Amino acid sequence: MKDTTTFPDPTYKKTVLAPLFEGVKQHYAQHMAAINKAHLVMLSKTEILNDEQVRKIARALNEIEQETDIAALQYTGEYEDYFFVVEAALRSKLGDLGGMLHTARSRNDMDHTLFKLALRSRVAHLLDQMETLIAALIKKAEAEADTLIVAYTHGQPAQPTTFGHYLGAVIEVLIRDMERLNAAADNLEHCPMGAAAITTSGFPIDRTQMADLLGFESPLVNSYGCIASVDYITGLYSAMKLVFLHMGRVIQDMGVWSSFEVGQLYVPNSLVQISSIMPQKRNPVPIEHMRHLASVTVGRCDMMVNTMHNTPFTDMNDSEGEVQQAGYATFASGGRVIELLTAFLPACSINADNVKRNTDAACITITELADTLVRVEKLSFRQAHEIAAATAHAVIAASKPLGKGFADCAAAFKAETGRDLTMNEAQFALATSAENFVAVRNRLGGPAPEALASALATYTSALREISDQCTMRKTRQSKAQSYLDVAFNSLLES
Repeated sequence: MKDTTTFPDPTYKKTVLAPLFEGVKQHYAQHMAAINKAHLVMLSKTEILNDEQVRKIARALNEIEQETDIAALQYTGEYEDYFFVVEAALRSKLGDLGGMLHTARSRNDMDHTLFKLALRSRVAHLLDQMETLIAALIKKAEAEADTLIVAYTHGQPAQPTTFGHYLGAVIEVLIRDMERLNAAADNLEHCPMGAAAITTSGFPIDRTQMADLLGFESPLVNSYGCIASVDYITGLYSAMKLVFLHMGRVIQDMGVWSSFEVGQLYVPNSLVQISSIMPQKRNPVPIEHMRHLASVTVGRCDMMVNTMHNTPFTDMNDSEGEVQQAGYATFASGGRVIELLTAFLPACSINADNVKRNTDAACITITELADTLVRVEKLSFRQAHEIAAATAHAVIAASKPLGKGFADCAAAFKAETGRDLTMNEAQFALATSAENFVAVRNRLGGPAPEALASALATYTSALREISDQCTMRKTRQSKAQSYLDVAFNSLLES
């Protein structure tokens, strides 16, 4: 029986083709116009098309661009997708000559080039946002280099450090995350154009010229890989995932630190909301928004990577239009996290009274007391640890700060060693102070001001290096756009 149905099926049109058409209008039409212009310039320079053919096609493309209100286009089903809408417009103006523009190319290589062009600008913006965040954190860390905080391990007060030192750790991770994201951005800089369907073309195309015209660093070499390799997607979203996974851990700390019981982080009034019923409440809800947005972003990254799982190593819709567009929400939610964190952390301050309260209550300088006993009293660390532990138990039982525990330490020392403590009360007070704890840790990566200043200078240098690489990419792309405009305009005027 003869099949008399016509394409497209109404349900297929509604559920697949029409949404894809809308996506192309929003995300890819401009990039498709750039590819059309670049491809025509290449066909001209390689003499695959003659001057008259090129001139007519160039003028028709220009007219179509001027005449078409892309936003107003509606999918009718007359043509399969936006590519064929443009080609139909060319053929309407030029007859069969309108089909010559598609010589030596395919929608396969065009699609992955479109997707890379669309991702390229989004990643560049995300990297800019990360640079702004890291620069703000470096400035904050410099300002908070002497601000004492309680550092926690396993959810318990552990040792004193500074807010600047803590932020330095955050900065280091963010720089590594930015380096990974920058490397993923580099993987977008290889152009698929010229791969055609899968095996390049019998025409004498110039793939390097196409890459240059579109602002890529170089062609992606293997033509099969140009349309089959989706590592530019999986690599990018894997790198993005780590940014927000790691950021979420810092955000979680902010939640704990700002809790009433800990009270270490003060969130200003501009970043808290009150309860509708409990007037005493100061709810730092931006922390919750950052936490859930970071998690949403991680989930969206996983969605993109997992969609590629067990797909065939060839051209396939699993890596194309609708999936690509779904991934763009990742940049939106992730960008919101970064912007909010950039505003949030620099605006917060440390509550020194609560830090001192928790420092005293938890004996968090006790490690330095043990170290001082080793240095001054010439004990083994294990002996010193036992004396320090006994001292801590005594002062905690008496509900007094460690700095007031000289007599307890002397008694524990006598019981452990059989001799009197040579350290005096003033030396004991210094050894158990949080300020001294930080000051003596002037080692590479430590919290002492000199060590921290050296680390922050290193971070500034690393950030500048990544920023310079990003700027080079943008400059290449901007120059390519200018060159393409000149080259295409010369075809119009020839």
